[in-house]
Amino acid sequence: MKKIGFIDYFLDEWHANNYPDWIRENCRTHGRDMELAYAWADIDQPGGLSTRDWCAKYHVTACGSIDELVEKSDYLIVLSPDHPEHHERLAEKALAAGKPVYIDKTFSPDLASAIRLFERAEQHHTPMFSSSALRYAAELASFPDDRVKPQTLEHVSTLGPGVFANYSVHQLEMIVALMGPGAKRVKSAATQHSHTLFYDYGDGRLASMLQIQDTPFQVSLQLRDGTGLFIGQCSDIFPRMIHAILNFFESGQPPVAKEETLAIMAMIEAGAKAIQNSDAWISIESV
Repeated sequence: MKKIGFIDYFLDEWHANNYPDWIRENCRTHGRDMELAYAWADIDQPGGLSTRDWCAKYHVTACGSIDELVEKSDYLIVLSPDHPEHHERLAEKALAAGKPVYIDKTFSPDLASAIRLFERAEQHHTPMFSSSALRYAAELASFPDDRVKPQTLEHVSTLGPGVFANYSVHQLEMIVALMGPGAKRVKSAATQHSHTLFYDYGDGRLASMLQIQDTPFQVSLQLRDGTGLFIGQCSDIFPRMIHAILNFFESGQPPVAKEETLAIMAMIEAGAKAIQNSDAWISIESV
């Protein structure tokens, strides 16, 4: 039985509270010989469950250190989804172990740390990937490969909720999954509670994302042949992402290319600058 270990900043958070059931259900459904076995957290959730109480609730063994967890686990998940500033520190020993590692969204707080994470993984021959669950929306997977490709798309427009710092990754993950990396510049038009950003690929292709509070995730596609497509909902995202993570653990083959994850981080970093400089084009660092 292969063992999965969770590393988190604190465990009593939405992802850590929901991933265990999805992992167990996927293992049952697909006959996987693995289980969520271990967890370690840097701190206890302020005002929430302690690490010990969380582990008791989810039937997981609490480890006394990251070293212990990394040694005992076959596969590693670094969580801390709303505190990516801790990912580099929390993942340091996991990325040196040579065991498959999934790092939760948002991958890193900036492009420079994202590059360092990949460099450490590569130095130690550690398979690693990161993704927003929105990449795995059932509706995105339903497009015929010969119809929707980066070269057939003229414009991808996404809609979704949240603040830019920790929710832009969801819309940009969908944009890059559809259009690929390579956006050259970005500019914004923003109000106090909403952001519209335009990402120019420099080859006639454009992507845009609109953040409005309490809206669902949606995607509109304009194909070069004049056809338009609309996705009114993004469904089954987390169970499908868990399926991809567990497939990755078994195969050791990352399902998301390093170049795409780094491109997303570069787009987030440039987008944050664009929001502070409304209607000015901001260059996106090439990766």
